[in-house]
Amino acid sequence: MKIDINNIARNLNTPLTAPAYPMPPYKFINREYLNIIYRTDEKALRAAVPEPLEIGEPLVKFEVMWMPDVSGLGAYTEAGQVIPVRFNGEDGDYTHSMYVDNFPAIASGRELTAYPKKLGAPKLYVDSDTLVGTLDYGSLRIANATMGYKHVEMDKEIAKSEICRPNFMVKIATDYNGNLKICDLVRTQITNIEVKWAWTGPARLQLFEHALAPLADLPVLEVVSASHILTDLTLNAAQPVYNYLEEQ
Repeated sequence: MKIDINNIARNLNTPLTAPAYPMPPYKFINREYLNIIYRTDEKALRAAVPEPLEIGEPLVKFEVMWMPDVSGLGAYTEAGQVIPVRFNGEDGDYTHSMYVDNFPAIASGRELTAYPKKLGAPKLYVDSDTLVGTLDYGSLRIANATMGYKHVEMDKEIAKSEICRPNFMVKIATDYNGNLKICDLVRTQITNIEVKWAWTGPARLQLFEHALAPLADLPVLEVVSASHILTDLTLNAAQPVYNYLEEQ
């Protein structure tokens, strides 16, 4: 009996009769961001960022994103930390951690790209005059972020440059014996973006200790800036830029 590999592989993920997610690109309508950039401990930051990425100032961005309309994936919220870095002369962000409340988004992000997504319960909402972002891991609160709601309008081009920085991640895959098969630094970048509005204002951020969601390992020493941005955009595939296995 001849096996039709094309029929088996047509979805590129399982279950074969009900794939966990459709193929990208994924288009986002009304993707809403709360971004808080803060200063952290330099020694802790250097320990968190893999070579050959370089860091400058000891800064971290905590972000919460509410995505009500994503092609193929539905609606979900995401939160985590990204770190400003430099690679081969290009400024970008290293995606350090991501917590998501939607399984197709977790599976596709981890399997197709290299987003370090784990299951979490982030929320983004307005409480009276305050924009609030929270993140729970299981039943425990691990982050509280607050920002004055639409205090000062932000230049849309500045907002666009903040959102469209290249993202770097580490892609890891093993063979059936548990040996590394893929270990790459990859790069991706948002395109086709429309910034609908953008605001800034006063902000605060609290991070709480957790063994399996260690956001507080990069402690908040000083809040530097904050933004609240609404966009439409397309998320593109990642491309390898550095092979750790070849550089051993």
